[in-house]
Amino acid sequence: MASDGTRSRIKALRQSGSLRLVFPRSLTTDVEAVIVNTSGGITGGDRFDLDLAAAENASLTITTQAAERAYRAQPDEVGKLTTTLKVGNGAQLRWFPQELILFERCNLQRRLDIELAPSARLLMVEPVVFGRAAMGETLQDVRFHDRIKIMRNSIPVYVDGIDLVGDADTKLNSAAIAGGAGAMCSVVMVSPDAAQQLDKTRGMLPDTAGASLLGDDILVIRMLAADSYELRRTLIPVLEHLNQSPLPVSWRL
Repeated sequence: MASDGTRSRIKALRQSGSLRLVFPRSLTTDVEAVIVNTSGGITGGDRFDLDLAAAENASLTITTQAAERAYRAQPDEVGKLTTTLKVGNGAQLRWFPQELILFERCNLQRRLDIELAPSARLLMVEPVVFGRAAMGETLQDVRFHDRIKIMRNSIPVYVDGIDLVGDADTKLNSAAIAGGAGAMCSVVMVSPDAAQQLDKTRGMLPDTAGASLLGDDILVIRMLAADSYELRRTLIPVLEHLNQSPLPVSWRL
């Protein structure tokens, strides 16, 4: 993505396989990209790689058409999803994928790497749902390895990881881990006004969430919820506050 001084535009696009980007019309000056996985989900043996860049002064919003699904994998088969995002000086990236839903016997390795220039801005959310509550699903045998790294000027400013292996339900029911939650999310805001948003953001959060500063311009939120609906119901007002505008249509309840 690049900026011509008045609005952002697509500079170059190459795609293949079942992972696609579509670009709905927008009345704003930024570009909105919607990720579509035409295969319907990720299973063992699948590999998806996504590389996106917002050049200097560009503004890019990325979301997904629907929740991603990590389906049952065959023994010794692993699904891999690797995303690399680069944000130039003066550029802004909003990373708003819908939920990742883990299914029984899934085996997924997921990685998100974000490289920020010194004056780049970022608002990132990563929601994960542990089985479909409405279907009465339980996760007794899963493998989920998740890594998130945010770099600024080649220096790590946020590093996070999850390794969930085996009987996920038992682990998530532990008070020291998730207290029986069926969904969670992480939010990271990198912006000069991040510290100014802390108090109001904390006031919007339930008891199962917390917010803190990693620096004057880095705000981090971690949230647990009973299910995906409760997660969205609580999360959307927080994201709209931090984003200072409505979220993409795909995020509306």
